[in-house]
Amino acid sequence: MDIRAQVSMVFHLDKCIGCHTCSVACKNVWTDRPGAEYMWWNNVETKPGTGFPTLWEDQVHYKGGWKVSGKSGTRKLELRSQNKLDSFIKLFYNPNQPGLEDYYEPWTYKYAELFDSELGTDQPTAIPVSQITGDPVDIVAGPNWDDDLSGSPIYAENDLNLEGLSEEEREQMFEIERVSMMYLPRICNHCANPSCVASCPSGALYKRGEDGIVLINQDVCKGWRACISACPYKKIYYNWKTGKSEKCILCYPKLETGQIPNCFHSCVGRIRYLGVLLYDADRVAEAMKVPDHALVESQRSVILDPFDETIVALAKKNGISDEFIKAAQLSPVYKYVMKWKIALPLHVEYRTMPMLFYVPPLLPVMGKMDNGIYENPVDQFFTSLEKSRLPIKYLSRLFSAGNEELIESVMKKLMAVRYYKRSIEMSDLDIVLVSRMMREGSTTPEEAEEIYRLTALPTIDERFVIPEIQREEAIEGTCNPELCKGSCGLGINQPAGRGL
Repeated sequence: MDIRAQVSMVFHLDKCIGCHTCSVACKNVWTDRPGAEYMWWNNVETKPGTGFPTLWEDQVHYKGGWKVSGKSGTRKLELRSQNKLDSFIKLFYNPNQPGLEDYYEPWTYKYAELFDSELGTDQPTAIPVSQITGDPVDIVAGPNWDDDLSGSPIYAENDLNLEGLSEEEREQMFEIERVSMMYLPRICNHCANPSCVASCPSGALYKRGEDGIVLINQDVCKGWRACISACPYKKIYYNWKTGKSEKCILCYPKLETGQIPNCFHSCVGRIRYLGVLLYDADRVAEAMKVPDHALVESQRSVILDPFDETIVALAKKNGISDEFIKAAQLSPVYKYVMKWKIALPLHVEYRTMPMLFYVPPLLPVMGKMDNGIYENPVDQFFTSLEKSRLPIKYLSRLFSAGNEELIESVMKKLMAVRYYKRSIEMSDLDIVLVSRMMREGSTTPEEAEEIYRLTALPTIDERFVIPEIQREEAIEGTCNPELCKGSCGLGINQPAGRGL
């Protein structure tokens, strides 16, 4: 058992208001410079929608993440983006990566023309110009161009996650009375089985041993961009000025002194939680070989109980400090992911084992009745899930690799918590009915109170539980080629000597 510590995250989507403050905070600190104008290490997408870059979920085209080959018993993970035969050719040309048109051409305005124009009879204007060429541009796209346009056939209906819906479900979803949207903030998932690390020909990408953060060594990076194709979330970008790849670094200079990353600190909706998870690195590759519908539970099985004395002893033996173990025990991420099981990974079918989890949005859950009034079926508590304006099937494509039962169990628990608190505050629900709701939602009054408090009333110290990361005590180091299990130490089939 190879126990590792991972600084992990939960985003509570019921609380996201789509204000983009997180994106701007990140932009101002990390990507407001030449060559990085188009980059958004943190972006907030509107779903249903095509995302940023456009249609990034289309792995038929982009070929990101891992695929499983072989029969049962001999199944193995292989990169979608390359193999031993074509990896050399793709150093010079890789057709499976986004171009600037898939992102957007970044622009600014000639503000000087507003202030320095000579006196005249007309109102001066600031025309948009490209931040790359300096030439005037027609603005036709942006990092969240489909923001608040969820009912638009141009954007929302092209969402790849709608493919599993019937024509009737699609039509109902885009009826004017039922049009709905959710916001999906995205940063690098700092995966436990990162395909970007495995794809890098120069070994510039690595996963830090002490906290699991995935970084790019700028001195080693050759700008071959294999990582951009391999990352299924398209969270690695090419800096056209420096010729290097760049990505979210989870503000590790701040984490090393116990401070909070910029996007987390600036979050208006307080949707973000940061904590530590312990996991067994020896089991990561095997856990990602199971069928799609079992992937979420398989990932959960790799995450370890920080209260188990045997796990704690093995973690200490593996170099994990007492501070990290204590942080894992107090982690809000562990509570959402493992204790309550209401936070799920995004597109776990990419098999990178993302370590960023989402609490799916509960609202709006109610469909439209024939008379145009939204129902409130208190007597048929969970029937509204079947008529949700964001269908369970759609959410399952995002967060559970198509496993609708998992989404339903999360929704039932969230709804049970809501009605339990309503019964206390409003006193308008029968206690027998509430008890039945709690049973069907697989929760208890004590657990419901815990979920409510951490969701609605958390202090900053409850949302962010991180130790100071002391680099002088880091377990990261140069590989022993005889012991190395591959890139990032997870059994990935790459030459020894890379990663941890």
